[in-house]
Amino acid sequence: MDNTVKIAKYLAQAGIASRRKAELLVQKGLVSINKKVSTDPAIRVNPQTDKILYRGKPISPAQKVYYLLHKPLGYTCTAQDSHAEKLVGELVPAEPKVFPVGRLDKMTSGMLILTNDGDLALSLTHPRYQIEKEYEINTNFSLTENEITAIQKGVLLEDGFIRPDQFEKNGQKKYRIVIHSGKKRVVRRIIEKIGKSVAQLKRTRVGSLELKNLAPGKWRQISAPEINKLISPTKSSRQPPPV
Repeated sequence: MDNTVKIAKYLAQAGIASRRKAELLVQKGLVSINKKVSTDPAIRVNPQTDKILYRGKPISPAQKVYYLLHKPLGYTCTAQDSHAEKLVGELVPAEPKVFPVGRLDKMTSGMLILTNDGDLALSLTHPRYQIEKEYEINTNFSLTENEITAIQKGVLLEDGFIRPDQFEKNGQKKYRIVIHSGKKRVVRRIIEKIGKSVAQLKRTRVGSLELKNLAPGKWRQISAPEINKLISPTKSSRQPPPV
Protein backbone atom coordinates (compact mmCIF):
# COMPACT_ATOMS: atom_id res chain seq x y z
CA MET A 1 0.00 0.00 0.00
CA ASP A 2 1.36 3.41 -0.99
CA ASN A 3 1.27 5.74 2.02
CA THR A 4 2.97 8.63 0.26
CA VAL A 5 1.45 11.98 -0.68
CA LYS A 6 2.78 15.05 -2.44
CA ILE A 7 4.57 17.37 -0.05
CA ALA A 8 2.26 20.29 -0.91
CA LYS A 9 -0.78 18.19 -0.05
CA TYR A 10 0.81 17.16 3.24
CA LEU A 11 1.49 20.79 4.15
CA ALA A 12 -2.15 21.60 3.39
CA GLN A 13 -3.31 18.70 5.57
CA ALA A 14 -1.13 20.04 8.37
CA GLY A 15 -2.86 23.41 8.15
CA ILE A 16 0.21 25.31 6.99
CA ALA A 17 -1.48 26.85 3.94
CA SER A 18 -3.78 26.08 1.04
CA ARG A 19 -2.49 23.58 -1.51
CA ARG A 20 -1.45 26.25 -4.01
CA LYS A 21 0.21 28.42 -1.34
CA ALA A 22 1.98 25.33 0.02
CA GLU A 23 3.53 24.73 -3.40
CA LEU A 24 5.04 28.23 -3.28
CA LEU A 25 6.40 27.63 0.23
CA VAL A 26 8.17 24.50 -0.98
CA GLN A 27 9.59 26.30 -4.01
CA LYS A 28 10.99 28.98 -1.68
CA GLY A 29 13.04 26.32 0.13
CA LEU A 30 11.14 26.56 3.42
CA VAL A 31 10.57 22.80 3.72
CA SER A 32 13.08 20.05 4.44
CA ILE A 33 12.58 16.31 4.18
CA ASN A 34 14.91 14.10 6.19
CA LYS A 35 17.27 17.06 6.74
CA LYS A 36 17.40 17.96 3.03
CA VAL A 37 15.72 21.06 1.61
CA SER A 38 13.39 20.28 -1.27
CA THR A 39 12.04 22.85 -3.72
CA ASP A 40 9.94 20.38 -5.73
CA PRO A 41 6.26 20.66 -4.68
CA ALA A 42 5.51 17.36 -6.44
CA ILE A 43 7.94 15.28 -4.41
CA ARG A 44 6.20 12.58 -2.41
CA VAL A 45 6.66 11.93 1.29
CA ASN A 46 5.61 9.26 3.72
CA PRO A 47 4.25 11.04 6.81
CA GLN A 48 4.79 7.88 8.88
CA THR A 49 8.51 7.54 8.20
CA ASP A 50 9.83 10.85 6.83
CA LYS A 51 10.95 13.74 9.05
CA ILE A 52 9.35 16.84 7.56
CA LEU A 53 10.18 20.35 8.79
CA TYR A 54 8.67 23.71 7.86
CA ARG A 55 10.86 26.69 8.73
CA GLY A 56 12.92 24.30 10.84
CA LYS A 57 10.00 23.02 12.91
CA PRO A 58 8.34 19.59 12.64
CA ILE A 59 4.79 19.53 11.33
CA SER A 60 1.95 17.05 11.57
CA PRO A 61 -1.68 17.01 10.45
CA ALA A 62 -3.82 19.13 12.75
CA GLN A 63 -7.44 18.70 13.74
CA LYS A 64 -9.52 20.43 11.09
CA VAL A 65 -11.38 23.57 12.13
CA TYR A 66 -13.69 25.81 10.13
CA TYR A 67 -14.67 29.37 11.04
CA LEU A 68 -17.15 31.72 9.41
CA LEU A 69 -16.08 35.30 10.12
CA HIS A 70 -17.85 38.57 9.40
CA LYS A 71 -14.79 40.47 8.25
CA PRO A 72 -14.96 44.15 9.24
CA LEU A 73 -13.56 46.98 7.14
CA GLY A 74 -9.87 47.73 7.59
CA TYR A 75 -8.67 44.18 8.16
CA THR A 76 -6.12 42.60 5.84
CA CYS A 77 -7.11 39.19 4.53
CA THR A 78 -3.94 37.22 5.15
CA ALA A 79 -2.56 35.00 7.87
CA GLN A 80 0.70 36.95 8.27
CA ASP A 81 1.73 40.42 7.10
CA SER A 82 4.26 42.47 9.05
CA HIS A 83 3.09 45.65 7.30
CA ALA A 84 -0.63 45.25 8.05
CA GLU A 85 -2.15 47.01 11.04
CA LYS A 86 -5.00 44.52 11.52
CA LEU A 87 -5.20 40.89 10.35
CA VAL A 88 -8.32 38.73 10.09
CA GLY A 89 -6.47 36.00 11.99
CA GLU A 90 -6.60 38.18 15.09
CA LEU A 91 -10.39 37.83 15.19
CA VAL A 92 -10.49 34.02 15.54
CA PRO A 93 -8.83 31.58 17.98
CA ALA A 94 -5.02 31.55 17.75
CA GLU A 95 -4.75 27.75 17.87
CA PRO A 96 -4.84 25.78 15.73
CA LYS A 97 -3.51 28.23 13.18
CA VAL A 98 -5.86 28.90 10.27
CA PHE A 99 -5.69 30.81 7.01
CA PRO A 100 -8.37 32.67 5.04
CA VAL A 101 -9.98 30.91 2.09
CA GLY A 102 -9.83 33.30 -0.84
CA ARG A 103 -9.56 37.01 -0.19
CA LEU A 104 -11.49 40.16 0.52
CA ASP A 105 -9.64 43.41 0.06
CA LYS A 106 -9.06 45.69 3.03
CA MET A 107 -12.09 47.88 2.33
CA THR A 108 -14.50 45.00 1.62
CA SER A 109 -16.50 43.50 4.47
CA GLY A 110 -18.55 40.36 4.85
CA MET A 111 -18.26 36.62 4.86
CA LEU A 112 -14.86 35.00 5.10
CA ILE A 113 -14.03 31.36 5.75
CA LEU A 114 -10.90 30.57 7.75
CA THR A 115 -9.63 27.02 8.14
CA ASN A 116 -6.57 24.80 8.34
CA ASP A 117 -8.06 22.42 5.76
CA GLY A 118 -6.06 22.93 2.58
CA ASP A 119 -8.21 20.55 0.55
CA LEU A 120 -11.35 22.54 1.38
CA ALA A 121 -9.55 25.76 0.46
CA LEU A 122 -8.67 24.27 -2.92
CA SER A 123 -12.27 23.16 -3.50
CA LEU A 124 -13.60 26.64 -2.77
CA THR A 125 -11.04 28.73 -4.64
CA HIS A 126 -9.92 26.82 -7.72
CA PRO A 127 -11.63 28.18 -10.87
CA ARG A 128 -12.62 24.72 -12.09
CA TYR A 129 -14.98 24.23 -9.13
CA GLN A 130 -17.17 27.25 -10.01
CA ILE A 131 -18.17 28.19 -6.45
CA GLU A 132 -20.62 31.11 -6.35
CA LYS A 133 -19.96 34.24 -4.29
CA GLU A 134 -22.70 36.78 -3.61
CA TYR A 135 -22.12 40.46 -2.80
CA GLU A 136 -24.10 43.54 -1.86
CA ILE A 137 -22.87 46.64 -3.69
CA ASN A 138 -23.42 50.32 -2.95
CA THR A 139 -22.26 52.57 -5.80
CA ASN A 140 -21.34 56.25 -5.83
CA PHE A 141 -24.05 56.99 -8.43
CA SER A 142 -27.07 55.03 -9.60
CA LEU A 143 -26.56 52.82 -12.64
CA THR A 144 -28.68 53.39 -15.71
CA GLU A 145 -30.72 50.56 -17.21
CA ASN A 146 -28.20 50.39 -20.06
CA GLU A 147 -25.33 50.04 -17.58
CA ILE A 148 -27.14 47.30 -15.69
CA THR A 149 -27.77 45.46 -18.96
CA ALA A 150 -24.14 45.86 -19.97
CA ILE A 151 -22.97 44.23 -16.74
CA GLN A 152 -25.51 41.42 -17.11
CA LYS A 153 -24.17 40.70 -20.60
CA GLY A 154 -20.59 40.74 -19.34
CA VAL A 155 -17.65 43.12 -19.53
CA LEU A 156 -14.14 42.76 -20.88
CA LEU A 157 -11.54 43.41 -18.19
CA GLU A 158 -7.79 43.56 -18.70
CA ASP A 159 -7.47 39.92 -17.60
CA GLY A 160 -10.43 38.50 -19.45
CA PHE A 161 -14.18 38.57 -20.12
CA ILE A 162 -16.40 38.38 -17.03
CA ARG A 163 -20.15 37.79 -16.99
CA PRO A 164 -21.87 37.62 -13.60
CA ASP A 165 -24.20 34.73 -12.87
CA GLN A 166 -26.69 37.34 -11.63
CA PHE A 167 -26.76 41.12 -11.37
CA GLU A 168 -29.77 43.13 -10.29
CA LYS A 169 -30.82 46.39 -8.68
CA ASN A 170 -31.60 46.07 -4.99
CA GLY A 171 -32.47 49.64 -3.96
CA GLN A 172 -31.27 53.20 -4.41
CA LYS A 173 -27.64 52.89 -5.57
CA LYS A 174 -27.73 49.31 -4.24
CA TYR A 175 -27.11 46.17 -6.28
CA ARG A 176 -26.73 42.44 -5.84
CA ILE A 177 -24.20 40.39 -7.78
CA VAL A 178 -23.55 36.64 -7.88
CA ILE A 179 -20.27 35.65 -9.46
CA HIS A 180 -18.01 32.61 -9.43
CA SER A 181 -14.82 34.31 -10.58
CA GLY A 182 -12.08 34.63 -8.00
CA LYS A 183 -10.12 37.30 -9.86
CA LYS A 184 -8.64 40.05 -7.72
CA ARG A 185 -11.01 43.00 -7.07
CA VAL A 186 -13.29 41.64 -9.79
CA VAL A 187 -16.55 43.17 -8.50
CA ARG A 188 -15.01 46.63 -8.11
CA ARG A 189 -13.45 46.40 -11.56
CA ILE A 190 -16.76 45.42 -13.17
CA ILE A 191 -18.42 48.54 -11.76
CA GLU A 192 -15.45 50.72 -12.69
CA LYS A 193 -15.58 49.37 -16.24
CA ILE A 194 -18.93 51.10 -16.82
CA GLY A 195 -17.71 54.38 -15.36
CA LYS A 196 -19.00 54.18 -11.78
CA SER A 197 -17.30 53.15 -8.53
CA VAL A 198 -18.06 51.02 -5.50
CA ALA A 199 -18.76 52.96 -2.30
CA GLN A 200 -19.38 49.86 -0.16
CA LEU A 201 -18.94 46.17 -0.86
CA LYS A 202 -20.03 43.27 1.33
CA ARG A 203 -19.87 39.54 0.65
CA THR A 204 -22.97 37.76 1.93
CA ARG A 205 -22.64 34.21 0.62
CA VAL A 206 -20.13 31.60 -0.54
CA GLY A 207 -21.77 28.59 -2.15
CA SER A 208 -24.51 27.36 0.20
CA LEU A 209 -23.07 29.17 3.22
CA GLU A 210 -24.62 32.55 4.15
CA LEU A 211 -23.45 35.35 6.43
CA LYS A 212 -26.97 36.12 7.71
CA ASN A 213 -27.05 38.16 10.96
CA LEU A 214 -23.50 37.58 12.20
CA ALA A 215 -22.17 40.93 13.46
CA PRO A 216 -18.96 42.49 12.08
CA GLY A 217 -15.88 41.11 13.83
CA LYS A 218 -17.75 38.04 15.13
CA TRP A 219 -17.21 34.44 14.09
CA ARG A 220 -18.83 31.06 14.49
CA GLN A 221 -17.80 27.50 13.80
CA ILE A 222 -19.04 25.93 10.58
CA SER A 223 -20.67 22.56 11.24
CA ALA A 224 -19.81 19.31 9.48
CA PRO A 225 -23.20 19.21 7.68
CA GLU A 226 -22.60 22.76 6.45
CA ILE A 227 -19.16 21.79 5.13
CA ASN A 228 -20.59 18.75 3.35
CA LYS A 229 -23.33 20.86 1.77
CA LEU A 230 -20.82 23.54 0.83
CA ILE A 231 -18.64 21.19 -1.20
CA SER A 232 -21.31 18.74 -2.39
CA PRO A 233 -22.17 20.65 -5.61
CA THR A 234 -18.59 20.11 -6.77
CA LYS A 235 -18.41 16.41 -6.02
CA SER A 236 -20.46 15.20 -8.97
CA SER A 237 -18.99 17.68 -11.44
CA ARG A 238 -15.25 17.48 -10.79
CA GLN A 239 -12.44 15.02 -10.51
CA PRO A 240 -10.92 14.74 -7.05
CA PRO A 241 -7.82 16.87 -6.46
CA PRO A 242 -4.57 15.10 -7.41
CA VAL A 243 -2.66 13.54 -4.53
